[in-house]
This record gives sequence, C-alpha cells and structure tokens, in this order.
Amino acid sequence: MSQIRPLIPLLVTAGILIGGNGLQGTFISLRALDEGFSTSLIGVVGAGYNIGFAIGCIYVTRILRAIGHIRTFSAMAAIASAAAISMVLIIDPWFWFLMRLVAGICFASLFATVESWLNASVTNANRGRTLSVYRLVDLGSVTAAQYAIPGIGIGGFELFAIISMALTLSLVPISFADRSSPVTPEAIRFDVKTLWNISPLATIGCIVVGLTNAAFRSLGPIYAQEIGLSVTAIATFMSAGIIGGVVLQYPLGYYSDRIDRRLIILLATFGSLLAGLFLAFGAGSDEWLNFAGIFAFGAFAMPLFSLCSAQANDHAAEGQHALVSAGMLFFWSLGAIIGPLFASFLLEIFAPQVLFIYTAAILGAFMLYTLLRMTARKPVPTEERSMRFRNLLRTSSFFNKLAGGHARKEP
Repeated sequence: MSQIRPLIPLLVTAGILIGGNGLQGTFISLRALDEGFSTSLIGVVGAGYNIGFAIGCIYVTRILRAIGHIRTFSAMAAIASAAAISMVLIIDPWFWFLMRLVAGICFASLFATVESWLNASVTNANRGRTLSVYRLVDLGSVTAAQYAIPGIGIGGFELFAIISMALTLSLVPISFADRSSPVTPEAIRFDVKTLWNISPLATIGCIVVGLTNAAFRSLGPIYAQEIGLSVTAIATFMSAGIIGGVVLQYPLGYYSDRIDRRLIILLATFGSLLAGLFLAFGAGSDEWLNFAGIFAFGAFAMPLFSLCSAQANDHAAEGQHALVSAGMLFFWSLGAIIGPLFASFLLEIFAPQVLFIYTAAILGAFMLYTLLRMTARKPVPTEERSMRFRNLLRTSSFFNKLAGGHARKEP
C-alpha cells in the first residue's frame, strides 16, 4: 500500500474524469432527446465527441512536449468544464456538437496526461497493483456515475453543473500530487501504411469496435428509452453493458495467448453478434431480458479492442509498439465517428431494435473478413510473440505503456 499511496491523487483524478465522462455520454443523449433533438442529430452530437477524441489523440503528445503535464491538464480541464456548463446555456444541436467536439479533444488530452504521469511514476514492483486499482476505478466510477441520472433527473441544469464541478474538482487531487513533472513523452509519427502492413485484421477490427461499441455507448440510452425502460432501468442497462465487458476479458485474453489469436477474435465477434441478434429479435421490451442481452453483448464485444491490439503487437517489429498503441486507438476513433452517425439515421427511420441489427451486420462482415485473413496469413507462433494480451482501456495510447507496453518475450 505504501507504494501506491503517492499515486492516489492521480488515481482519484482519473476516477473523477472517467466517471464524469461516462455520465456525460449517457446524459447528453437522454437530454438531447428530451429537448426534442431528432435521433440523427443526437448521432451527430455523439460523433462530435469522437471527432474531437481523434484530434486529441494526434496532437496531445505535441501539447505535452510544448507545455508539460501540469499546464496541459489545467488548461484542458478548464476548457472541458466550460464546454459542459455552456451546453445548458445554449440548447442547439450544432452548438452541442461543437461543445462535444471540444470535450473530445480535452478528454483525450486529460486521459493521456494522467496515464503518461502514472506511467512515469509506477515501477515493476507496483505496476500490477496500480493497474488493478486503475481498472477498479474505471469500472466503479463509470457504473456509479450512471445512477446520478435517475437520482437527479435529466431536466434542469443540475447535471450539467455537476459535470462541470467534477471536471473543475479533478484539478484538486492532481495539484496535491508530486510537484515534479514527469519527462515529456516522445512524439509518435502516425504512419497509416505501416500500421496496415503490420496487421490489416487488427486495423479493421479496431474500426469495427468503434463502429459498433461507440454506437451502443452513444445511442444505447435512446434504444432503452424507446423500448419503454425507466430512467433507472436505462442507467442499469448501460451499466450492465459496461460490467459485462469485464467478465470475459481475462478468459479470452488467456486463451488468445496460447492459440491462434484470430480464433478468439472470431469467437468474441460471434458472441457479440448473437447477443446483438437476441436484443434485436428476442428481448423485446422486457427489462430483464434486455439487461441479460446487453451484459452478454458487453462481455463479448468490449474485449475485441484489446484482442485486436494484441494481434497487431504480435506482428509489430522492435520499436513499433508505441506506433501500434497510438494507431489502434486512432482507428477506433475513426469507427467511433461513423458508427453513431450511421446508426442514428437508421434509428430515425426504423424501430429501436435496428441499433443491434446494425451492430450484428457489422460484426457478421468482420467475421467473414477474419476468416479471409486466416487463409491469407499464418498465425505468429506463441513462442515468437513479443507481447501477451493486456486488458486495454480506450482512454489514451499511454495506457498500453502503463500496462507494461515494452516488448518482452514469453517466458
């Protein structure tokens, strides 16, 4: 515990940021619907965040190198706080799109700053415990934050104010952290052609995860409300998908380290496809069936990003792992921009179940592509893989380093 104690301010800050971000994502969708925004415009607003996130992924390293961790965090937290509170002052979908874009840039930068700082502070002795605490912080803060919505209600200014206050208060614990600023990270040059050559399957896979999972995170509340769930049930529905994402991470990762990783990717894709079809055609408006369906969807769909990143790292050469980490997150962002937009247009035309028909169609196409790639390229033998599977958060490319992102041979 004494080794973790100096990191507590950073972990508390991370919890505030992750919880505030999770709350904002669900709340904005529900509040936009309450304000009379069309489903397609809600998709546009959701895409705004992911556009900003992609921009932040590209430029955050340059910002950190230019002004350092403390100034980057302070500036981005202040801007994100102002963007959150301004949305209650101007109720307009295009203004909200702009503010969510700004929020995306800020959160990509905030997560990168905290995780870069944590990475510089951990040692091999406390890395495992720090990661365990960090993942608990992630799961606990996002899940708990969902229940602020039924507790306070989606009307009024209160939740906007709470989100803004949380972002402002995130400055407090980090201000009490070690006053030394860590060494600024090296710049990473994006090379799309190199990333594609490393692993076409992983590249497409991360885009697919963005297309499907981001659509669920942005439009899941809309689906839940339109099938008649209460606000409390909507919070539970979203939380069930998040909690489900934890259940199969390690079993799938364990077996992916021991057999052809593409078989596990295929299994996870098939499982999430079946769960999507169940939600579309079997769950109806039954509350508990929807909870079970989205739990299963999260259990299979959420590990796909980590599995695809591991697949890319299997083929990465020495010195390419930082590029893979940043690149996979960037490709996820591209899919996450398109997914909510396209799915929202479908939701405006068809019944709410079309959200999971859409995800099933994308996942089915990815299964076919995975089978095609399995015939085109031999698997990397387990003894030649430079990295094991790691449960990655889609917060910043620095999480890969925090999880022990340096190349290492299997013992």
